[in-house]
Amino acid sequence: MQKLDKYLLKDFLTTFTMAMLLITFAFMIGGVYKAIDFMAKGLPAGIIGRFILFNLPYSLAYTIPISILFSTLLLFGRISADSELNAMRSSGLSLWQIASPVILFSLFMTGLCFYNNFFIYPATTYENRKLLKGMGVEDPIKLLEEGRFIRDFPGFMIYIEEKNKNRVRDLIIHELDKETGMIKRTVRARSGIMTADTKKGTLTVDLFNVRMETVDPKAPNDPTKVQQGYAENYPVTLDFNKLMGKKKVYKKRKNMDFNELLFRLRHLKKVNPNMPEDLLVREHTRDLVEFNQRICLSLSPFMYVLIAISLGITSHRKESLLGMITSLAIMFIYYIFIILSDAMDKYPQVHPWLIPWVPIVLGQIGGFLLLRRSN
Repeated sequence: MQKLDKYLLKDFLTTFTMAMLLITFAFMIGGVYKAIDFMAKGLPAGIIGRFILFNLPYSLAYTIPISILFSTLLLFGRISADSELNAMRSSGLSLWQIASPVILFSLFMTGLCFYNNFFIYPATTYENRKLLKGMGVEDPIKLLEEGRFIRDFPGFMIYIEEKNKNRVRDLIIHELDKETGMIKRTVRARSGIMTADTKKGTLTVDLFNVRMETVDPKAPNDPTKVQQGYAENYPVTLDFNKLMGKKKVYKKRKNMDFNELLFRLRHLKKVNPNMPEDLLVREHTRDLVEFNQRICLSLSPFMYVLIAISLGITSHRKESLLGMITSLAIMFIYYIFIILSDAMDKYPQVHPWLIPWVPIVLGQIGGFLLLRRSN
């Protein structure tokens, strides 16, 4: 039995390693092109190497599951087509015993993916942001992320509900007092257009349908003395040259580890005391979606193995192309639910954080039933 386990695991790991190398390289092509662009600008090779290295854990979060899925399909398709599976069963082994080394490996990789998704890749993506900022190459438009208060620009605190490239909707901009850090003016706009001027180092946001609330400096805590104004158009200019001089880079949701996300879920009001209640609910929903997506992505290797064992046996084929196509099809179905949860994170009433669990739960139940039937 030990020899059989070693034989199957060796075959599986060989395919898994080759698949992960190829798929990870394909996944990182965008980062490689960006690195080549940095080289053309004359940036040091050490910084470019760190940039590529910091992109690797994020890529592995997605390439490890699909590599496991592909390797399992190919392994069990091959031993089924070569009648090795029938020979193993004839010797009195059940399918569970035959598949046990691959299932145990998938459980190990599930734990590894959990650690990567909640600790390694958030830390490395955050380091990459600091690296890009230090090089002065981070796109200032990308700094304005939707669904959270951005504090990266000195003197401003900005919230954007929706963003599509350089167009934004439902903005709240708090202009802060340089000395006290208190809000001196709040600008609310229905829409806006962002324009970056890299030569001047400015980012201009042209706001439309604007309502302004200016605090009386003599009575900053008296709401009755707040002056209100309205405008069809109101431009706000942000200086990202000053931003590059700041040492601190505020973490985005994608940069937060397990403990930080958990703290936000429990104490969001303390983290954002100035956020209105309706935005607080939406922000909490986005945190839940991010948290549950990472958990489900970590559990996907085990779910994929359960499905792939039965599919590999029933296909009776050992062609790698067919295995890759089947793997991509399963991954596509899974990621539809991930994309759907992202699209629905603005609607807390539909509980979008539960959407990523649908393929995980159904996949594991279906995988167990298929394995039982095949056994």
